[in-house]
Amino acid sequence: MLEVLELLSQLIEFETVNDPTNGKKPSKECPKFIRDILDSWGIESEIIEKDGYYAVYGELGEGTPKLMFLAHFDIVPVNIEEWRTDPFKLTIIGDKAYGRGSADDKGNVAGVMLALKELSTKKLNRKVIFAFTGDEEIGGKLAMHIAEKLREENKLPQYLINADGIGMNPIIRRRKGFGVIIEVPQQKILIKGKVMKKSFTISTPVLQTRHAAYFMPGVDMHPMIALSHFLRNSDNLAVKVEGKFLKSNVLPSKVELAYVEPDESGEEVEADLSLTELLKAIVPLVRASISAEKYSDFGISITPNLYSLENGVHKLRLDIRAMSYSPEQIEKVLKEVLEFNIPNAKLSVKHNEKAGYLFTSLDSELVRIMMKTLERLGEKAKPVEGAGASDSRYFTPYGVEAIDFGPRGGNIHGPNEYADVTSLKLLPKIYTHVAINLLKK
Repeated sequence: MLEVLELLSQLIEFETVNDPTNGKKPSKECPKFIRDILDSWGIESEIIEKDGYYAVYGELGEGTPKLMFLAHFDIVPVNIEEWRTDPFKLTIIGDKAYGRGSADDKGNVAGVMLALKELSTKKLNRKVIFAFTGDEEIGGKLAMHIAEKLREENKLPQYLINADGIGMNPIIRRRKGFGVIIEVPQQKILIKGKVMKKSFTISTPVLQTRHAAYFMPGVDMHPMIALSHFLRNSDNLAVKVEGKFLKSNVLPSKVELAYVEPDESGEEVEADLSLTELLKAIVPLVRASISAEKYSDFGISITPNLYSLENGVHKLRLDIRAMSYSPEQIEKVLKEVLEFNIPNAKLSVKHNEKAGYLFTSLDSELVRIMMKTLERLGEKAKPVEGAGASDSRYFTPYGVEAIDFGPRGGNIHGPNEYADVTSLKLLPKIYTHVAINLLKK
């Protein structure tokens, strides 16, 4: 019988890297493998394609949809030099299973597949829907497409288990993400002084992550915020900013500021007033009093992760996380900040209108059954909030009650990613038991 580690080992060998910047995306091979394995178990499914990305979709049972399982097989890129093992070969060391995707999210793919195999042998009085997607790491348009299609066909499930969590705790809250772009044209001036340089390096002393959603003010140091604080406490004028800018939701590891230290006895040099004002405005921007509609353990996160100079225009991009559906409220608050600091700045707030936040009640039958199942299996779990986003956000705006769930593990998106073997082996049993008990209701 195919066990979870054997199935995970085969899944990890598919290099399903999603890296649009370098032209990499998952081929059809991994979803075809998933479909073929399911087919060998007598479970019908189909491959869906959208914009060159693939998903596997299928249904079990009869009647109206009650539950959906969702997981993704795409992975983030690897820096092979940082790995102690081959990221595309499952390597077991002690109770840790190393490999890219072991925790995020192929361990869950294997767990759900084996749960479906068990459920296919049962007489189900309600329908179970399942999907394995290949673009979660770049926004999840496939999940959005599936949610829209199910809504149009009146087939949305009552419950969703999004198998894309970590820690063996049901994740019942996740914030919505917003992208902000602030633009201001260059304004060069000549001033007497000396051009200096200063570097600012990220510090994450507790949780080693670069994900913007996990940034913890008061604990972590963000290079761009530190740079802003430096300028605000001096008479220096900015000349240029360079740094390790990757993505709007990835913290830059290092930035370097070239600036002018005013000195009447110095040489005449060029500075940029607009850049100086923009950088100084970062501190009040990240402290903006944005309000939320629902409670969050993490509150509001605002991080300035991307800066560029394009055609004479400075562009600063902010990543905002909040339990909110209101870009209008966010825009209003940020405009107030800019009116005081950079009146001529242009502001735009972007978000996916079809994506929401995850906020499932503790009283939900899904949460209660998951907690009872974990307790019976000896797991000491508690409902928690996840800092980042997931594809459940495309279902919750339609009233679907959802949780995210996954194995214990670590180094997600980083080198030497691993999942806890004991928890991996429990996943099929957990998903099977929760489904059977939900379908009884």
